[in-house]
Amino acid sequence: MTESPDTPPARRRRRGGGGRGAPGGGRPARFPGWPARPVGRLASDRPGPPRTPRSRHRRLLRAAALVLVVTVLASAGLGWAIWTRLNGNIRADSATERELEKYESERPPAGPKNAQNVLLIGSDNRGGGNGAYGEDTGTQRSDTTILLHLAANRRSATAVSIPRDLMTQVPHCRRTDGTESAPQVVQFNWAFAYGGAACAIRTVERMTSIRIDHHVIVDFTGFKNMVDAVHGVQVCLPRPIRDEEAHLSLPAGRQTLGGEAALGYVRARKSLGNGSDTQRMARQQQFLAALVKKVQSNGVLLNPMRLYPVMDAATSSLTTDAGLASLRGMYELVRSMRSIPTSRVQFLTVPRTAYRDDPNRDQLVQPDADRLFAQLRKDRPVAVAPDPARAAADDKPSGPGGRPAPGASSVPSFPGSTAERGGCE
Repeated sequence: MTESPDTPPARRRRRGGGGRGAPGGGRPARFPGWPARPVGRLASDRPGPPRTPRSRHRRLLRAAALVLVVTVLASAGLGWAIWTRLNGNIRADSATERELEKYESERPPAGPKNAQNVLLIGSDNRGGGNGAYGEDTGTQRSDTTILLHLAANRRSATAVSIPRDLMTQVPHCRRTDGTESAPQVVQFNWAFAYGGAACAIRTVERMTSIRIDHHVIVDFTGFKNMVDAVHGVQVCLPRPIRDEEAHLSLPAGRQTLGGEAALGYVRARKSLGNGSDTQRMARQQQFLAALVKKVQSNGVLLNPMRLYPVMDAATSSLTTDAGLASLRGMYELVRSMRSIPTSRVQFLTVPRTAYRDDPNRDQLVQPDADRLFAQLRKDRPVAVAPDPARAAADDKPSGPGGRPAPGASSVPSFPGSTAERGGCE
């Protein structure tokens, strides 16, 4: 297009594309000495450089990191909720701790480092959801008591049952109403009825000269919940059982007992054998051996998903001393036991025989009982072997104990069983 002579100079420069600072037809320079701007769209309007695989990879990494952060935070929140629930389930028995402090000078000295002695008390309290098992009279006695000794090296665990009908010296104890009971020789389970866990602990310590490091109280409901948490325990019954008092009706043969049936099974007396407490303790030991074996064989202690319902059931129904009244304390105790082989988880009853003044009561057999207590007190090994006399008649006394174990003359052996033999083997 030719320019008309009448066209103003400024318009000619714009049309021609020339002008100062814009040689070659570009747009005028923004400042003197700067290069001319290109004709057409501004630089900011131009598409950016093509996206490379590296830039896409970085976007994926950022997204993955975000998902990971969200997952970690959610898991942490869930973990904290679980921890808070389990930790809040356990009831601390501070009253027992305060009462024991009053009698510190009477108590035995602490045992070898890292060895632990735990008193397990099964309460027959009918309150707190246990009303289905009898009238709540506001009192409680120790339906079952077991002294659990954990070796310092955690290579063995020995559970010693103390008969509730064992005649023993119970010290003066403070009752719940504030009065004091007088020292007297009575059935062992009256100690718990007189003065709760503190009185039971002092009675066991006086009997054995073993310092009790921890105590755990579990009621009927708690026992049921723990059995249900592992989906039942297998037992073998030689004949059918029907016991209305124990709420129990079972056919003969191999079967898995849920919590309700398991509770009736370990409590039943009149419908099984001769109705003796000795036979009932043996049955409780066999059931606990089967329970321990199932927990270890199923990997419950190593699998958090399986361990949680067991811990939830256990912590929801336990009353413990302050040292165990936290999830950390309880878990450390359980974790320390997971490496103990079932062949070294032992169950036995204190050496006992019929009481001289009443054949329906028991008394310790000496010196066998003291020999057993001395081994545990010094954290020395104890062996167990099946008792032929008990296999023939469960109501017979446990007989002499403390014999050297076969092949190990320095290790005394007592009638009993192990978790390895638990169940239907």
